Amino acid sequence: MFKHFNISIPGNTVVAAFDPLVSLEHEAVIGGFKCLYWLVKHEIAHHTNYSALLDLAQLLGCQYFEKLKATYYFADLLVQNGRWFILGVNLTMILVNTSPLSVSLSLNCCELLCHIGQNTNYRSHRIIDDMLDILAAVIERPILQAIRTSQAVGLELDESTDVSVLRQLDIHVRYLDQEGKLCCHFLALVPIQDGKADSIVGAVREVVEKKEIPPHLICGLGTDGAAVMTGRINGVAKQLSEIWPGLLCTHCAAHRLALACKDAADKVPYMKTFKEHLQQLHLYFRNSANRSAALSAAAAVLGITDLKVKEVKDTRWLSQHLAIQNLQKNISAVLNVLAEEVEVRKCAAAKGLYSFLATYRFIAALHLQADVLPHLSRLSKIFQKEDLNFLAIKEQVPVTLAIIGHIKDAGDQQAPGSHLSRLNQSLDDPAGLGQFSISVEQERGRRGQPEGGDREHFWRRFRSEVMDPYLNGLIRGLEERFPNLEVFGSFSALGPQAATSPDHEAAHGHLRTLAEHFPSVDASIAVEEWMSFREHVVSGALKDKTQLGIMNDLTSKYEEFGVLYPNLCKLAAIALTVPLSSVNCERDFSTMNRVKTDLRNRLQGEHLEACMRISISGPSVQEFPYEEALKIFFRKPRKIKCSDNSCTMCH
Repeated sequence: MFKHFNISIPGNTVVAAFDPLVSLEHEAVIGGFKCLYWLVKHEIAHHTNYSALLDLAQLLGCQYFEKLKATYYFADLLVQNGRWFILGVNLTMILVNTSPLSVSLSLNCCELLCHIGQNTNYRSHRIIDDMLDILAAVIERPILQAIRTSQAVGLELDESTDVSVLRQLDIHVRYLDQEGKLCCHFLALVPIQDGKADSIVGAVREVVEKKEIPPHLICGLGTDGAAVMTGRINGVAKQLSEIWPGLLCTHCAAHRLALACKDAADKVPYMKTFKEHLQQLHLYFRNSANRSAALSAAAAVLGITDLKVKEVKDTRWLSQHLAIQNLQKNISAVLNVLAEEVEVRKCAAAKGLYSFLATYRFIAALHLQADVLPHLSRLSKIFQKEDLNFLAIKEQVPVTLAIIGHIKDAGDQQAPGSHLSRLNQSLDDPAGLGQFSISVEQERGRRGQPEGGDREHFWRRFRSEVMDPYLNGLIRGLEERFPNLEVFGSFSALGPQAATSPDHEAAHGHLRTLAEHFPSVDASIAVEEWMSFREHVVSGALKDKTQLGIMNDLTSKYEEFGVLYPNLCKLAAIALTVPLSSVNCERDFSTMNRVKTDLRNRLQGEHLEACMRISISGPSVQEFPYEEALKIFFRKPRKIKCSDNSCTMCH
């Protein structure tokens, strides 16, 4: 049997009847956003540490966080036959307002709907995730708006696995701002079921559609060159080129350089063995505290600071340069430690390493690498720049090829100051290698080489068997992996050399080539625009500017060139936004590995993407627009409200 009571309850629903009236200042919510943003920006576990950080802030005097706490009076809600019933309700709280709602109270109800009796302080995982999504949305919104207004857009793709062995596709975007300057930002991290081309293409199209990026703006695609990305029949680049006509697909320049260096070393047997022994030397000291201590003691005796045998890895671009640079300066200390390990501890591993290192050929190869690798490392650093464009390949690769060619052609007469020119001096230095009396060409018995001979004989054999083949391999690898691509070479029509050249037909041919590849460009109109444009380069506003400066002015919306030369402006925008590497994706994955660790292995999906967006693209804690986040926060009905009843944000 039911007993009925007419009770006045605020609101129009049962849920609204239990909404508390909380006196909350907006700065309390903003303070919560600041604490959460600080944690995520510094890649600290936010679920675990958010509540503790609020407690610390209160302890330090931020008392307004007390306003995030409120005690609500609730009841058990039950339902039977579609009717609501209330048990244990606090009538003092309910009889506050006058909005009437007839509620039946039953003593015999049997079906429990829910129980809502607790204190709230806005520290639950649900509210933290909600605030995290808001912070990421505030960062992403202006980026997407700028992408949609850009004249051209380029995408960088790469896929990897996270600590949970889940396959993730990273998408990085390149676009131009209103001033024609290149901007690069993390766009999305998409979990994919497998690494097949169809799955990657579907994920890319879904992201482009979800972010509302106009497909006709996408003109370039940069990948790491993996078969699934660049396959000629069914690769990702092939499929996307059919979907988006005019898409220019490129293989990462940094990966191409690393592959050229690796191939050149692997094709020379001694250089391959040389690299393997460098890695063995690193592991020999790294895996033993006693050996590392002995190396440090030898460094102290010789007055050397920061002596380490660094690791060599093909997956870390040109890490061999750092290993060579360090070892070349400290080879005497390393040989001293190895000799002591052989004599005192009778260590077989140390004996093998010492026998390989204390030879003429190893010391000569060390000096050769010390001369060559700085130039390759410099080129690698250029290719790893975030805003890399085709001009870097056009200008820097020929310079590196010329330097390597000079080292090869110099032969016995190496340039003064180079490491190879000081080879014999280093071998005779009594305070350095001279104390080891190195008179053996190679490790004994290796490849059946005869023992004995003088240094001149050793040098001739080193040049013919190691140095010349290695340098030839480098030159050949760079020329093969960085050819004068027809489309990229055609962008030279926008440079000062083409404008000042009397051969106009060459520039016209380049423009026709570009127009054939990009449907949005009209070849005949582009040629007409170029005839007028060249006058600005020769004697007008663009005189004495570099090609990069000219293209920036063409794409700037604050200049008149975009109106005067729309086709040339489009070509300049494409040239600036086409990605020539996927290094930004590699950096994104580094961020992912720092954010998603073994202790945070359940972080995934949109929340992982939000954490990465804040870490990569978010402004500093001081510059973040928290007021905008506050407005978005109160777009949803919240139980917390400020004390100002006239506030339109939270009431």
